[in-house]
Amino acid sequence: MKIPIILICLMVMLSSCEQPVEKVRGIPADSRVKVEQPDVKAQENELNEMGYKTFTYEEGDSTYLMQQYYIVFLKKGVNRDQDSLSAAKLQEQHLEHLSRMHQEGYISLAGPCGDDVEIRGVVVYNTATIDEADSLARLEHMVKTEKMEVKVNPCWEKEGRK
Repeated sequence: MKIPIILICLMVMLSSCEQPVEKVRGIPADSRVKVEQPDVKAQENELNEMGYKTFTYEEGDSTYLMQQYYIVFLKKGVNRDQDSLSAAKLQEQHLEHLSRMHQEGYISLAGPCGDDVEIRGVVVYNTATIDEADSLARLEHMVKTEKMEVKVNPCWEKEGRK
């Protein structure tokens, strides 16, 4: 007799705890949230005034702002014969450089590719010109010591807006 009563109590307790997701998380439903969309033309003008390359295109009721970024491939360099202490110091300087570039807003994305591949890492620079991205990438200590080489290519990224 105790088991059915316990099961009924558990079911009542569990069902009474069930609340809509918006009440549990405190997030209002979409119908009550007004999302302000940025002015794409104003964004485009601001970026162009700073020297960035952009264009917009429309698809349905959305306008997309395309901005040019620069993807830097960090490739194996010719000088790979560092002792472990020197290699560790270069790695520390490498991470400090990437961290500084990120903090200053020059890097949008950075990460390694793997251990046994020619391309060792990828960095996406948010700069106005390819020359600026190239010069920032060449400040890297691993590039200066020729442990890595850089190859810079332009790429485009879009941000959807209605």
